[in-house]
Amino acid sequence: MFLLFFYQLCVRFAFAVLSQVFGRTQTNKPEFGGSSQKVSSVILTIPNHLPMSATSIPTTAMNIHVNANTLKYISLITLTLQNAILGLSMRYARTRPGDIFISSTAVLMSEIVKLFTCLVLVFNEEGKDAQKFVHSLHKTIVANPVDTLKVCVPSLVYIVQNNLLYVSASHLDAATYQVTYQLKILTTAMFAVFILRRRLINTQWGALVLLIAGVVMVQLAQTVDDSVSSAPPTGPEQNRMLGLWAALGACFLSGFAGIYFEKILKGADISVWMRNVQLSLLSIPFGILTCFINDGRQISNVGFFHGYDLFIWYLIFLQAGGGLIVAVVVKYADNILKGFATSLAIVVSCVASIYIFEFHLTIRFAVGAGLVIASIFLYGYDPKKSTVGIKQGSTGTGQTQLEDEEKLLPRV
Repeated sequence: MFLLFFYQLCVRFAFAVLSQVFGRTQTNKPEFGGSSQKVSSVILTIPNHLPMSATSIPTTAMNIHVNANTLKYISLITLTLQNAILGLSMRYARTRPGDIFISSTAVLMSEIVKLFTCLVLVFNEEGKDAQKFVHSLHKTIVANPVDTLKVCVPSLVYIVQNNLLYVSASHLDAATYQVTYQLKILTTAMFAVFILRRRLINTQWGALVLLIAGVVMVQLAQTVDDSVSSAPPTGPEQNRMLGLWAALGACFLSGFAGIYFEKILKGADISVWMRNVQLSLLSIPFGILTCFINDGRQISNVGFFHGYDLFIWYLIFLQAGGGLIVAVVVKYADNILKGFATSLAIVVSCVASIYIFEFHLTIRFAVGAGLVIASIFLYGYDPKKSTVGIKQGSTGTGQTQLEDEEKLLPRV
């Protein structure tokens, strides 16, 4: 009930953001008198026939500022809940008493749910016109085979990554899982340096050192206190080392997939929903292969939907829909807000694990988690670019520089 309550709250907040996205229209360069000006995805239309008084402009600007701040708070809450609830839900689903579901089938069903969800969103983008919808799918997927083949790589990577996350959640408590998975910042940065030839500033290198130190302390804390493991006695046998290696593999694949998208698929004129249709459509065959290669014998013995109940279906929809919600709200969040959301998610996971999974919080774990949280903020902070962005905001270059800052930060 605790997890369901927070997920419902997350969905309610996300609906406000989705309404902004679906109500959006294309705008040209802003001109006074009769144009649409967009500030933080809030559309302001100034009719030509209305006089522009000295009091009307500040009032309108104040309303825009309030709406932009509201969207930022919605983004903060949604990102925090998505990060925290998914880890807690996966841990509970894999350690609760009773029949344990086959994780590879859940990954496959999540991709199917995501595919149908994105098809509906693409249909909405095409003005709910069936002919335009079919033409858009044919043009993007069938008539553009080279781009489709490029998407095969991340499709396979995401299937393997999601299976590894289930393995990690099965063997690591939710708090340790949440902290360890932040190593995706490190892998993303390393791939950006070696593949994209990016340069990291001194504060970012320092943040990566703090990140590694924090994760090592968390793992050592759990190794020392293994005698007070949070796993319930009726659950499956826990292998902390296997969970750690699975989390590290997922971090590696997450960093590679993010940089691959930026390197190979950059500049393509395809919406985020259509791109997710491509990903899910190509991920489903890989998911089917994974099911029958890894768990074929078990599936033939007990069935594909063995262990499924309402909570497992909730987890499938959370994994499928949560990522899409984050894809929408992340555009309203700057680096500091994303770091704050991730940090809050770590705190929420720790507190919830104490009450749900009888997790024992130690000083060493708290210090390690604190180092990881500090590294998240430090990695996203660049005082030089922040100053330049403020000075050049009136010329329109500030937004471009903010986007450049966000490229190295993996989406949570």
